[in-house]
Amino acid sequence: MNERTVCPKCSHTRKKSFEKTRSVSGNLYHCFHCGDSGIVGVDGKDIPSGTKGKPRIAPLDPAEKLKGLLPANVLEFFSGRGISSNTLRRNKIEFEDGFIKFPYFWKGELVNIKYRSLDKKFKQEKDRDRVFFGLDDIGEQKEIIITEGEIDKLSLNEVGYLNCVSVPDGAPTPNTKTYTSKFDFVDNCIDIFKQAGKIIIAVDNDSPGMTLQRELIRRLDPVKCWVVEWPEGCKDANDVLCKLGKAHLVEVIESAELVPIKGVHSTADFWREISNEYENGGIKRGVSTGLNNVDEYYTVKEGQVTIVTGIPSHGKSTFLTTILINIARFQGWHFAIFSPENNPIGHYASRMAATYIGKPFNKGERERMTPSEVNEAVFWLDSHFKFLLAGDETLFRLDDILRLSKICVQRYGIKGLVIDPWNEIDHTRPGNLTETEHISQSLTRIRTFARIYDVHIWIVAHPMKLQKDKSASKYPVPTAYDISGSAHWRNKADNIFCVHRDEMDESRLVDIHVQKIRFREVGQPGVVELRFDVATGRYFDVSTSEKLIE
Repeated sequence: MNERTVCPKCSHTRKKSFEKTRSVSGNLYHCFHCGDSGIVGVDGKDIPSGTKGKPRIAPLDPAEKLKGLLPANVLEFFSGRGISSNTLRRNKIEFEDGFIKFPYFWKGELVNIKYRSLDKKFKQEKDRDRVFFGLDDIGEQKEIIITEGEIDKLSLNEVGYLNCVSVPDGAPTPNTKTYTSKFDFVDNCIDIFKQAGKIIIAVDNDSPGMTLQRELIRRLDPVKCWVVEWPEGCKDANDVLCKLGKAHLVEVIESAELVPIKGVHSTADFWREISNEYENGGIKRGVSTGLNNVDEYYTVKEGQVTIVTGIPSHGKSTFLTTILINIARFQGWHFAIFSPENNPIGHYASRMAATYIGKPFNKGERERMTPSEVNEAVFWLDSHFKFLLAGDETLFRLDDILRLSKICVQRYGIKGLVIDPWNEIDHTRPGNLTETEHISQSLTRIRTFARIYDVHIWIVAHPMKLQKDKSASKYPVPTAYDISGSAHWRNKADNIFCVHRDEMDESRLVDIHVQKIRFREVGQPGVVELRFDVATGRYFDVSTSEKLIE
């Protein structure tokens, strides 16, 4: 629901101070006069966009919330889990009204309390800041251990590891569609992890735990992440403490291994990943494009690179935008977009808004978006897309794009990156490097980035000047071999598709030529016909009858 209010930042500076220029949607706000935007806080303390590292919600009162109660039955419960009263009191663990209380502190303030009954039912204080449990323990430590639950954190405290935190809500299920709010506790303290030299991830040895481990590695930098291998029959730190003892738990933590990034590995190194895939039904297809006919030939999978080509003005960027919006809407993905051809970004976002809402942005014969729908689209797009822009007249190099994309992975959890188009990057290269060698090295770096950070990367690349087919007076369908520079475009891509249409008749169906699919679970080569709505930029599946009419 959207509402309009007076902007507290700029209304007093304007002649018409009563005008309601501030739009509020949920807990997001934006002033269309001064541009101020952010999150609506409590007690009038709004948090502007980009604010990091401090609570946005007033802390709880420890005197009111923490009573210091630890009855004998609770001490006995924890003793059975190998955890002493000293560790409990150090972490201010309490018990009240049938629930164990795990207090969450951030910079000395009580920001949340998580409750757990002895029969493992959970609840939390409502509408609180989400932070790691034990966050104030790690301070400026150079080595940090992350566990999946509070009791695992206490178990590691018990054997001397005080530099330890646990995630607030456990692990996400493998089919969780969006991780944005799920991992905002990482964003709140990302600077602490940036200064750490070693991060040991000691989460549960099950499918949700592996999902959590993978997402933490993506956001916290694989180069500094280590992972723990629990002994057979143990799924977490407390299991090891209870079943094998303190010395064995220390040995397991000290035996953590670096996340493999480069080098040669045996099949056994990937056993957990293989086992996890098997338990979840086998190797999964990519996520849906939102177009059933396209999904038969092409789906989108993390860690891959797709080349998008086609004759200029045939709709490559528009079709790609439809895919991105569909994936963001139905799968909860977040994206970074480098698209200088679509500057100014405000105009691009207007077209994206039309695709998202399904109504034209501009005035015309058809009903256009309402102001409320414009606000809805702006806030939705803001929460799913980040745009990479070069300043002044400088051009981005590939280094710049990958550096900012890494930040977007860590800060916003992006799962998709668009480079549109390739020829707008600064391709200055050493004099001893040929264009073919430059393209080969660049595509290798892009593919490596995609694999390491589990991000799908689309590269829009224009073909060289094509010659018309004299008999048909039409341009042929371009392929990756027609892209300027090298056959590496074909060889190094995981997937390739071309958008092709009849330039003389916009009412005709658009052809999507899927020309390469490296992994068969993703799709297969073939041609898909789609209907295109110029006014909204949307693409639609077509029925058999429509194809016959064509």
